[in-house]
Formats: sequence, structure tokens, C-alpha cells
Amino acid sequence: MLRFHHTGIAAADLGELTAYVQALFPVHTISETVFDEKQQASLRMLTLEDGSRIELVSGPVVEKRVKKRQFLYHTCYETLDFEKAIQMFEARGAMMVSEPKEAILFGLRRVAFFMTELGLVELLEQEPSQL
Repeated sequence: MLRFHHTGIAAADLGELTAYVQALFPVHTISETVFDEKQQASLRMLTLEDGSRIELVSGPVVEKRVKKRQFLYHTCYETLDFEKAIQMFEARGAMMVSEPKEAILFGLRRVAFFMTELGLVELLEQEPSQL
């Protein structure tokens, strides 16, 4: 039902953090930087040669984390049944901290964020064509 999609990292500067990641890992692709008004964040997705993804997040939503040097922001899981996944997280005591909304970086697929015993978790609506 849930499939790991990416790790979100808080960034003071997307360009500097991109260069840092490139110095450490073989980066296959780098998305365009987008500003998502609904999330008040500038976002960039890095896909490594092994297929794993790192989302860089900058802006007001992560400013406090960056100041505290808490760069690990969230873990994202993709789900085909978005509503059922939300119910599952809520049934396990997870607190929704960001209501479902369309995300520009993911082609307007919906995302929702939960504070869980695993930390901050983002649920990403999976496109049916990705099965």
C-alpha cells in the first residue's frame, strides 16, 4: 500500500546543497526548482543513479529547522489509495499537520503531512499509471 518515494532535506540554499549532494553521490537528474505557493517552499528533486530521490526544501516552512541544523525534514511514501492511507495513519495516532493539497513538484498529485512516531511523513498520491 505504501512505497518509499524520497527523503526531504531542509536547505538554506538549494544551489549550495545541490552541489554538496553532487560531490557525495552520483546524481542522475536534477529537476527544475519550483516555488509551491501552497507549501511556501522552493523545491528541487535530485534523482541519484541508483534511482533513489532526495527532495531539497527551502523557504519559510523549514527556516527554523535550518537554524537548528536539523536538516532531515521528512520521509515520503507514495500510495495509490490516498484516502485509505490517510485513514490508516490517523487510526495509528498520527497527527495531520498539513491538509491534503496539490503539489507542483509532483504534477499536482496530492500530498499530506503527518507527525508520526517515525517523524514527519509525507503521503504522496500515486498515479495509477505507475503501478
